[in-house]
Amino acid sequence: MIQNMFENKRSISFEVFPPKKDGEFEAAFEILDAMGKLSPDFISVTYGAGGSRSGKTVEIASYIQNKLGIDAMAHVTCVGSKKEQLLEVYSALKENSVSHVLALRGDRPKDMSDEQFASRDFAHASDMMAFLKENTDLHMAGACYPEKHFESFSMESDLNNLKKKQDAGAEFFISQLFFDNDFYYSFLERASKKGITVPICAGIMPITSAKQIGTTITLAGSSVPKALADIIATYGENPEDMRKAGIDYAIRQIRDLQENGVNDIHIYTMNKPKMAKEIVDSIYR
Repeated sequence: MIQNMFENKRSISFEVFPPKKDGEFEAAFEILDAMGKLSPDFISVTYGAGGSRSGKTVEIASYIQNKLGIDAMAHVTCVGSKKEQLLEVYSALKENSVSHVLALRGDRPKDMSDEQFASRDFAHASDMMAFLKENTDLHMAGACYPEKHFESFSMESDLNNLKKKQDAGAEFFISQLFFDNDFYYSFLERASKKGITVPICAGIMPITSAKQIGTTITLAGSSVPKALADIIATYGENPEDMRKAGIDYAIRQIRDLQENGVNDIHIYTMNKPKMAKEIVDSIYR
């Protein structure tokens, strides 16, 4: 059970994503094997918008759970899912002994019409969580946003939504990536005052190439502190130096979190086991 890991002093977990093409599965399993050797407390598996890759998510999660013997957490999104589809995914997960999900709203599929979007079964992740709690025996985690969700009017509104997720059945949260720990410490304080009592994992994404600034970070809505911006400006044109500097920044960020009592770390690995190993070896050596 993933929840048991919070009884330990420290935990480390990873996020991976399924291959986009069926022919890439052999390489994906090799990546998972390498990740498994690092003994994470659990590995989460992302989910295509509108359930477009749900079958691959289940297959990868099953491999993690049943072949590697590591707790798997499958992402499920509700923005493009009907209740019936969601229950089908649940049945597939149950058949593969996967009992944990990260329940997310997800991004609107590009081919989804306004009419389809307006008539969706679940407007928010908390709505889907309430449905899953009533109709399944899944253990659920939710997402949280140290710098607030980009669609929220305010941090206060975002925290109210977080409380709704907890009330709907979230057993713990995983944070969106962030690069300034002060934002995270402030978020934890405000979440506690709002009545958030379940554990929260800090989501860390190492920036190993300059192009990540224009893609992943922009989508996440995370701010870039001067220290990281300076690293990108200095090493962005040199891929290997940028990789080393980005990993070092993530390691220092994690060490600072741990020194300040944040002991549950979730690494967005981008399917890079070598990078994950360097981080794990540095923070747990």
